Amino acid sequence: MIFGYVRVSTSTQSAESQKSLIARYVVEHRWALDEWIEVEMSSRRTAGQRRLPELLAKVAAGDTVIVSELSRLGRSLREVLGLIEELIHQKRCRLILVKQGLDLDPQNHRDMTHKILLTIFAMLAELERDFVSKRTKEGLRSRREQGIVLGKPKGVVQPSMYDADRERILHLHALGVPLATIVDVHLKYGKYLSLKNYLAKLQRLPIRNATA
Repeated sequence: MIFGYVRVSTSTQSAESQKSLIARYVVEHRWALDEWIEVEMSSRRTAGQRRLPELLAKVAAGDTVIVSELSRLGRSLREVLGLIEELIHQKRCRLILVKQGLDLDPQNHRDMTHKILLTIFAMLAELERDFVSKRTKEGLRSRREQGIVLGKPKGVVQPSMYDADRERILHLHALGVPLATIVDVHLKYGKYLSLKNYLAKLQRLPIRNATA
């Protein structure tokens, strides 16, 4: 049996690109795909909701599972590598990852070990960046859908250690006291450059905020 496993993270994504990639691979090798396991659900859901147990229950020794890319198998490196271990070493089925050009076949131990060493470990950093990027984008999309405005409002100064002495700093600066003197003599904390940047931000605010 040959299975095609497809998963998209949100309802706004389409599984067609993954299915097309898998279908082309099958046609090129003159195979026949027996069954699709297709899921449209976030990787933050449980393995059961992503139908991974269903996939593992259906495959048997000698079967082939084709996935468009490694990150479609899970939400973390540990989960992905654990699933690969179960599919290959416990179920004794073949796993093909199209985008990575990776064909893990338990019938060829030497070739499989070689590919794991040269390919999987070379992809770990790239895959982890992919997971982080996807989780970040999903989080930002969710916040936007909730009407949450991302980023700080224009013209707002981030909290600073100088805020408690803001009036004092502005007064001394207006009198022409050097910034280094304000830091070393009057405040006794902070640094020249950070105070300079703080004042520059204040000066970009409306006049009423800077002189209040």
